[in-house]
Amino acid sequence: MKIIKKILLITILATLFANCGNSTGSGENTVKVDYTKFTCLKTLEGHSNSVTSVAYSPDGKKIISGSEDKTIKIWDANTGACIKTLDGHSESVLSVAYSPDGTKIISGSSDANIKIWDANTGQCLKTLEGHINTVWSVAFSPDGTKFISGSFDGIIKIWDANTGECLKTLVGHSGYVLSVAYSHDGTKIISGSTDNTIKIWDANTGECLKTLEGHSMWVGSVAFSPDGTKIISGSYDKTIMIWREE
Repeated sequence: MKIIKKILLITILATLFANCGNSTGSGENTVKVDYTKFTCLKTLEGHSNSVTSVAYSPDGKKIISGSEDKTIKIWDANTGACIKTLDGHSESVLSVAYSPDGTKIISGSSDANIKIWDANTGQCLKTLEGHINTVWSVAFSPDGTKFISGSFDGIIKIWDANTGECLKTLVGHSGYVLSVAYSHDGTKIISGSTDNTIKIWDANTGECLKTLEGHSMWVGSVAFSPDGTKIISGSYDKTIMIWREE
């Protein structure tokens, strides 16, 4: 459990940096909404355990949060009211994401499952089994037709967002996969791992195109630049690295 708590801390810190001026997760069981003047507009209370992941809906009208209390909550971003509580995971919910069109929510959990939810009704549409350990990170493709998951089993999976079919399994990391992300054109995937590396994958073939080595400790967060020419990575070695293809 100590390793889970440690990874939760870096994930929350990465969320703070990535969403500065937006929503943040907290170990205080609340979600706080902050904007550029750093004034706390609302504190959303309702979870009974640590909040591990947060995300805005594409239209900015709702917020979702995942928690160690095993639930996902949907909040009204303006009033702060809890609209729905999505209950179905048997263990902590560690990652949540909205589809680009706002109609679906995906969640990854330490129960090793991924769930697809109807964002309007809160109904669980599918439970996807395939990972054999904690699902730490999930992310939709830019067109919303697929999503990816990174797991403590060391692999990344690409899923069909409509059918729930596992399209590809990306194998190559020798440690836990802590972070996954799509490029903005949907052609590449990046992953960060406890093996201290970042891997770049072809999103269509699943081939590992490149392994980036430089961090001396776990890579907890990765992201593409908007134009896709650079990658940033955050690590337990207390550094952020900016990468560009030569």
